Amino acid sequence: MSEITLLIHDLDAGVSPAGNGPQRGREFGRLEIHSPASIAISGGRITAVGPPEEVLRDFPPGSDCETVDGRGRAAVPGLVDCHTHAAFLGDRAGEFELRSQGASYEEIHASGGGILSTVEATRRGSEGDLKSALVKHLGWMLHHGTMTAEVKSGYGLDLETELKMLRAIHAANDSQPVDLHPTFLGAHTLPPEFGSAEEYVEFVIRDVLSRAAHLAEAADVFLERGSLEVGESRRYLEACREYGLALRLHADQFSERGGIPLAVELGARSVDHLEATGEQGARLLARSNVAAVLLPACGLFLGLPNPPARTLIEEGAIVALATDFNPGSSFCSSLPIAMNLGCTRLGLSPAQALCAATANAAHVLGLDGETGRLAPGYRADILILEDPDWRYLAYHLGGDHFAARIKSGQVLELLVGNGRDLPSLE
Repeated sequence: MSEITLLIHDLDAGVSPAGNGPQRGREFGRLEIHSPASIAISGGRITAVGPPEEVLRDFPPGSDCETVDGRGRAAVPGLVDCHTHAAFLGDRAGEFELRSQGASYEEIHASGGGILSTVEATRRGSEGDLKSALVKHLGWMLHHGTMTAEVKSGYGLDLETELKMLRAIHAANDSQPVDLHPTFLGAHTLPPEFGSAEEYVEFVIRDVLSRAAHLAEAADVFLERGSLEVGESRRYLEACREYGLALRLHADQFSERGGIPLAVELGARSVDHLEATGEQGARLLARSNVAAVLLPACGLFLGLPNPPARTLIEEGAIVALATDFNPGSSFCSSLPIAMNLGCTRLGLSPAQALCAATANAAHVLGLDGETGRLAPGYRADILILEDPDWRYLAYHLGGDHFAARIKSGQVLELLVGNGRDLPSLE
């Protein structure tokens, strides 16, 4: 019998996505709810979840076991943010003001703002500056319940800065609690030094990819008018696949340009955005094993149409939710806000939103069986709400009131709204 190191006892409810792997079709949103519940943890893993008397009978706590009182509270898995651009320097508050006065995101991008303004700021800073900024941003995300996150490069668009970003992600992973999964977004847009997307992609493949691939788990591309088209995207993704990277796509944000057929053809992990996806594209995606990552905070931020969420769900797609946290089009570090928008704008139920931001998001990152559920063998990443009703996580817009955040079996103390008080793992 494993020695219990942490016991969360007498919860009003322990709530988790049911089953294994991603949920889709009729299974999407199916929950396993223990009420009341206790959770036994050994080291960094969950040992048991169930009725308190059964957990205590099978796993009695010893004298060294830490306990957390769950009375009047509900527990859910730590959240998984599977699409972020949290490594950046500078801000784009001025562009936010321009958009509030009627300028479009694409107009700002075409005039030299947008992604390229963040590229300029990120290139100027040191690796230490970038790590510090990322750790600050991760503090915000952890405050809102995110315990696992993907972080992309893509604000360098040259050899030196892309590698600097990926190294900063690795350094931040070792110095704060959120587990990070780096993605090489070398094909984010066309930098000013190159005359064509084809020329730039060949540079990335020839001079950057071999070194970036050792620092990343996945590769991503922005397939959109004004950035890369299908031909350059295919060339880039096929080269990345040869280095063993999982494939991701930004696609159909402003226009349908073949991103979904390309993702299905290449067996990508996900297509993200989909605000411009039509019925045919949604059905094609739903018939595949490529996940649809929806980013409702970005849609709200830019005033975009909603993606066809209900069609995707009803046709059986794997649907995940993420923040798209970035300085220009989604300056939002809160997955619970994305969950609320998933419910209020996209038509997900609270149960579907929870599964989309935990088990399905974990699947997108290749973490099936590792995180995203409250179940034996899973990493003990747990949020304890200050309320007995788990639905408050999405229902209370911007609330994020947690009695405790537990990361890998350790209770974290975090002052409200302040990433500076994260416990150091150095």
